Parts: sequence; C-alpha cells; structure tokens
Amino acid sequence: MSPAKKERLGIGMVGGGFVTGFHIRSFEAVRNADVRGVVSRTAETAARAAALASDLGVGEAKVFETVAAMVADPGIDAIWICSPNFTHVDIMEEIVEALESGAGELIGVCCEKPLGRNVAEARRMAELVKRVGLLDGYLENQLFTPGVVRGKEIVWARGAALTGPPFLARAAEEHSGPHMPWFWEGELQGGGVLNDMMCHSVEVARYLLTEPGAPRGSLTPVKVTAYTSCLKWQQPHYAKILADNSDGSLDYANRPAEDFARSLIEYRDPQGGRRIVETTTSWCFVGAGLRLTMELLGPEYSMSLNSLDMGPKVFFSRHVQGDTGEDLVEKQNAETGMMPIVAAETAEYGYEGENRHMVGCFLAGERPSETFDDGVNVTELLMTAYMSAEREETIAFPPPDLETFVPAVARGDWNPANG
Repeated sequence: MSPAKKERLGIGMVGGGFVTGFHIRSFEAVRNADVRGVVSRTAETAARAAALASDLGVGEAKVFETVAAMVADPGIDAIWICSPNFTHVDIMEEIVEALESGAGELIGVCCEKPLGRNVAEARRMAELVKRVGLLDGYLENQLFTPGVVRGKEIVWARGAALTGPPFLARAAEEHSGPHMPWFWEGELQGGGVLNDMMCHSVEVARYLLTEPGAPRGSLTPVKVTAYTSCLKWQQPHYAKILADNSDGSLDYANRPAEDFARSLIEYRDPQGGRRIVETTTSWCFVGAGLRLTMELLGPEYSMSLNSLDMGPKVFFSRHVQGDTGEDLVEKQNAETGMMPIVAAETAEYGYEGENRHMVGCFLAGERPSETFDDGVNVTELLMTAYMSAEREETIAFPPPDLETFVPAVARGDWNPANG
C-alpha cells in the first residue's frame, strides 16, 4: 500500500524501557498514529509499555515475542528502534531479513540515538535501511524542542537577516547519571557520556548554526578537538555505588567510562566562513535534575535556552518528606528545597514535535529531515572527538581510520587514573 494513501500509521516499538515510555507518552499529541506493538528483551517491560499505550489511549499494543513477528503483523506500518545501543544492528538486520523473506511490509524505520556505537555500526544501519527501500528517521528529539525551533526561526529572520549569520553555537546536557547499568558499561553503550549525550549536543548546535532551509551539507566539519575525564564516578565512594547497583558488573575503579566530556567542532560555511560548535556533557551534575542549555551567538544578537527555567518552581521545606521519584523533572535529585517543574517533558524535550514530523513524513511517503545519514555523520563526529581526546590533539575531519576506530573506553582499555 502506498504510504500516501494511509490515514494513520501503525507503529511498533522495539524496547520497553525509559525512552520508549517518553515516545509512547508523546503520541498523545500525535493524532495520525497508533502504537500497535511492543517487543522487548523481557516480557515484563514489553507488557508495561503496552499497558501504558492502552492507558493513555494511544493504541492497543500487542506484545510480540520477536521483531520479525512484529514486522509480519499487517497492523504495523513502521518501527521505532528504542532498545539499547548494543542491539541496534541486530534489530535492523532482523527487520531486513523479515522484509526480504516476504514476511511483511513496512513504510519506514526510526532509530533512537546514537545510530551505532561506532562508525562501522552506524554505516551498517544506513546500508541496511537503504537496501530494503525504507524511509528512515534518526530520532534526535532536541532538534524539535519548541524553544529551539522558535528561537532559531526568530534569530535567523531578524538578527541574521540584518547583521549576518551566527558564528558560535553552544550546547550542554548534564545530569547525575543514566538509569540503567548498561549505559555505564563502555563496551555495551559504546563509550561514556560523550557517546551517550554529546550526540544530542553536537547535532542541535549544528542545527542552530545551519540557515533555515539549507541542507545539512551546507556546513562542512573540518576540525575536532575534545577532552574526556572521569571526575566523579571513579572516586572510591561512587565507584562502590555503581558496583552495588549493578551486582558487581561495573568496576569503575579499574574500568571506568568518561563522566565528563567537551568538544569543539570547527565548520566552514559555503563562503568559507568559520562556524564553531562548542559542547559540554556530564554525568556529574547535581542540581534539580536534567539540564539542557543551548546558546546561539551572532554579530549583534544572541539566543539562550535552559530547560530548568522553562516552567513553574515549587518549594518544599524539610518537613515535607516522601518517596523519591522523577515527578517534577527527569533525573530528579531531590524532593525538598526549591524545585523547578518541567510541566510537559515530552513536549519541552521535543518528543512530540519529533514524532509528529516522523509520522507525517512516513504517511506522505517523504524522507524526514533527520535521517540515518545524519545519524552516521553524528557518529563520525563523536568518534573523531574520542580520537582527539585519546591523542590529546586536534584532529582534521574526517580522519583516515574512522571506519575501523573503536574508542579505548569501548574496548575496556581506558583508565584516566593510570595516566
């Protein structure tokens, strides 16, 4: 069936964890799609995600035992890959095998960040989706954050139009650490905080610097300089917390992943002008919770955004005591004191706009604005940043050995305590 002739998109979710929950909740604001299936590594998480979809009225999702079975279901038109990083290639290969065997039909596939743990995996994902002719969407939610979208629109229409294009974009993402043990494991995740969160920061900053309507290639990356360290979680007290929370599988005393990373990426615009992206990411931030900040600077203007300044604030005295949770903000670190409230996280973090865009494109038979090719380029930049940090030098982009490079932290060979 031609995707343009469909009025609603039936979506199957691969993964039943934290980010899948964000996507399912966002579909309350997407009027032309239903969540019709979930497959996960455990029956419990799949059932919980399916129940959430039903409770919210965004779809009566079936629980499938395999990805291939979900592809074969005629009610599934597209798949959202929201499973752990180390599963992405295997899942994409299972989708392609099912399609090539004639087991089912799909319109498209979306994949959460990062597309792959390294360049070889990311390029494999792009190769597979093109092999079977699927539309492809790279799920980078921060590009669809309402403040980012509207801020960029105004800055370029007023400031850039009168005084010249912006030349510097900064982006930072900081919180106190991931939810699940596998995120902390360099081999499984593909690295540490640089791979986990700088994928957001480098892409949203690049997006802000790109002229509206211009293709991604209008800015060409030419140099990458980066730094990584393990500032907090290798300290004995915190290393023990990680070991205890992972039944001993995490050994940050001897085999850490970076919990702090910075990068500076230099681009050239079509006229040869210099454009700079500066990013910071951290699992060391102890504040109210997840903090996203973005800045865009030009000749006579600037724009800034802080996710913790978006909504109301409440204050609880020490006499207000209760269970811990994340009811006020993602990665919440306290239940007393002055606390910001992110009232609609799925909207403010961009999930609603992202999924409206992906669904609309798939139904229209159009490729989304963020594709697997963009996911490949982000991965290329991240791996170049790892190279730079390991070699302690600026790296010209693209370096010749990018396809085969695997960061030391992903090989289990990185330990700043030895250096």
